[in-house]
Amino acid sequence: MNNNNLYAVVMAGGRGERFWPQSRASRPKQLLRLIGNLTLIEQTVERLNPLVKNENILILTNADYVAPMRSLLNQIPPQNIIGEPFGKDTGPCVAAAAGLVKSLSGGDENSVMIMLPSDHIIRDNSALRQVLGDSAAAVQSGKIATIGITPDYASTGYGYIKCGEKLDISGETVFRQSLGFKEKPNAENAEHMLAEGNYQWNSGMFVWTVKTITDAFLKYAPELAEIAEAVSHGNDNGRFIEAMTEQYEKCDKISIDYAVMEKLPSEDVIVAESTFDWDDVGSWNALRNQIKPDENNNVVRGLFEGVNVSDSIIVSDSRHLITAVDVSDLIIVHTDDATLICQSKSAQRIKELVGKISQNPALEKFL
Repeated sequence: MNNNNLYAVVMAGGRGERFWPQSRASRPKQLLRLIGNLTLIEQTVERLNPLVKNENILILTNADYVAPMRSLLNQIPPQNIIGEPFGKDTGPCVAAAAGLVKSLSGGDENSVMIMLPSDHIIRDNSALRQVLGDSAAAVQSGKIATIGITPDYASTGYGYIKCGEKLDISGETVFRQSLGFKEKPNAENAEHMLAEGNYQWNSGMFVWTVKTITDAFLKYAPELAEIAEAVSHGNDNGRFIEAMTEQYEKCDKISIDYAVMEKLPSEDVIVAESTFDWDDVGSWNALRNQIKPDENNNVVRGLFEGVNVSDSIIVSDSRHLITAVDVSDLIIVHTDDATLICQSKSAQRIKELVGKISQNPALEKFL
């Protein structure tokens, strides 16, 4: 397809509190160099080249993160890096993006939107672009494509998509009919879905045309349709930020999954099977999938020395030495002003810890 009408929208508004103490209010997860020399947001944008033109890449983020992202991503037009006035989850974010793309494309409702989170690790960029490009061509028929990830273990941390028959869609990518979305399962259900073999993880990557998602808003989430329409007109009239702010002030916080995806008839959704490596960087434990462990199964970044230390994740820098004796299954993270120690199995509770810190005025500077 003509990439003049192909847009990518990167959703980059989250704080990533589970990566505290490195992730802070002023330095969210997507601005961290967790893996490699580039930040997560830089890696996300780099993957899109040359599939999507830089001027067609939009980044919706927290208003506080606009300046550092514009500094990092100087290949993206600064006006394409947009600060949401309030964090209202992915539903309003997608709606605002749909309105903006409609305006930028001169009202072309057949323009295709690729929706991407900003916190994935993918190394095979060419394979990702192949899947996204094939999906962009496939959704011209009015379908919505979601990118499925073949599960390699029974995860309770991801949503799932039940997949049906293989569809006759041209291109290298295999597409299957969606048979419905499933919420994050308990351990027993996750094992069952893995054994059944026809479930994919929901990656949170979607592809659709402006018309298709707008029609879905009108049918299932009229509040989001109103946001899209107001933002589109606002951008046409030079008052995009004002229009978005007015809409965000009165809209509810809701994810695109709850607002639309879980309400769609199964026949409206197709699942593109991924051929690329994928990891959702949700907590410190994700480093295990990206950094080769030492002989004691410790994943180490920075200076560390230990005696009888195993199965731990240790993160510091080249200036601060972390040491430990006779411990296992820990996460230890040091920064200039804070240190985290927790059991590996409790990584998801770091967000709870950050919430507790926020309740103590004396500790606000550490958020």
